[in-house]
Amino acid sequence: MLMKEKIDLMDKIISLAKRRGFIFPGSEIYGGLANSYDYGPLGVELFRNISNLWWKKIVQERSDMVGVRGPIIMNPKVWEASGHISNFSDPLVECKICHIRLRADKPDEIHAHEETHKGKNSLPAGRQVEWTDPKNFNLLFKTFIGTTEDNKSTVYLRGETAQTMFIDFKLVQESARRKLPFGIAQIGRSFRNEITTGNSIFRMKEFTIAELEYFVKPGDDDRVFKEWLKFQQEFFAALGLKKENIKTVELPKDELAHYSKRTVDTYYKFPFGWDEMAGLANRTDYDLKNHIELSGANLKYKDDASGEEFIPFVVEPTFGLDRIMLAVLIDAYTESEARSGKDDAVHETEVTLRLSKELAPIKIAVLPLSRKEQLIAPAQDILKTLQQHWMCQYDETASIGKRYRRQDEIGTPFCVTVDFETASDQSVTIRDRDTMKQDRVKIADLVNYFGEKMSS
Repeated sequence: MLMKEKIDLMDKIISLAKRRGFIFPGSEIYGGLANSYDYGPLGVELFRNISNLWWKKIVQERSDMVGVRGPIIMNPKVWEASGHISNFSDPLVECKICHIRLRADKPDEIHAHEETHKGKNSLPAGRQVEWTDPKNFNLLFKTFIGTTEDNKSTVYLRGETAQTMFIDFKLVQESARRKLPFGIAQIGRSFRNEITTGNSIFRMKEFTIAELEYFVKPGDDDRVFKEWLKFQQEFFAALGLKKENIKTVELPKDELAHYSKRTVDTYYKFPFGWDEMAGLANRTDYDLKNHIELSGANLKYKDDASGEEFIPFVVEPTFGLDRIMLAVLIDAYTESEARSGKDDAVHETEVTLRLSKELAPIKIAVLPLSRKEQLIAPAQDILKTLQQHWMCQYDETASIGKRYRRQDEIGTPFCVTVDFETASDQSVTIRDRDTMKQDRVKIADLVNYFGEKMSS
């Protein structure tokens, strides 16, 4: 795909997401806030479906997993022990012409900024863009609790969700009566005061992470790492992401986080290039050991059978749910050329989001063929019945063809059309988004019909 086509695709996704209620710019009526976004009526449903699928695969379907939910603000000693206060930083450079700040470890973004200056002819003749020397800046958001703002009241918004699982390790293990290996999962907000460069919800200061800490006996960590890497790829397949748009990247030793023995990131082929949407790290005993040393608490695991006591190693799969949602939208976006019936000439481009039935925000649209009361009343009754089982949408405005197109554009798998024969045969027409096949189904059989369709 040519660069312009890639840029156009990203613009189309952003436009569709705003127009149809997936993603809105945050605080837009006040001019917005850099890389702040709201999820609209359809976006919140898609995000919830992705989160629910993750929880189902990670916690519900596994007997070795449990979940927790921790606070955003924790005792600041947590971040001292984890190394975030001393090590959680990015290299920053500043353009000496316009004073924009970018990450020094993102050469593509730096190059793009330099090309922008050249394109605007904003550089004096013979002058190149000059940058300051890289400076590290801490990514933790600092705030204060209480009535005074001083060092004693300083706290931080969490930079990752992982630390809850570490400091609660012993409590979870004992209360849930777990034996190694087992994992603790959490979905929650994290905050990083990093340089952001657009691309919609790809990089935000406030974002949602779904991750788990899987505790194992030292020596088993390398094998378990491989097992979770395989699981991550299976999860992306379950989301419906195309295999050719996903790749894994092994981080070299000099790029590993301060806590990591090994890290493999999973990249997606976004329109703006390959970039990370998930990671897998072997954190060894780094976190538990540091929390033991700083807090004095006993976070060791005792094997009841052997009596052996040790600090477990931890394998950590991490999923950036906002980035995954963006990848799902991009992967599902398809265009087709609609042709007229007379001369077969192309007259418009139709957009379809081919989201899986499990992820689609709206599963079923109920559409009376016209706005006559004799059709609206049964359509409303059908809607009430189906809403007990699935997210549905009712639409009676515009021609039936336009309403089909609207539902295709938001990824709705099925449309139910109530027509003038419905009163006599107590049946409706079901249209399948992907096959365009239409079935005539009895109203009394709709719940069973869709139950089979949704599970297939």
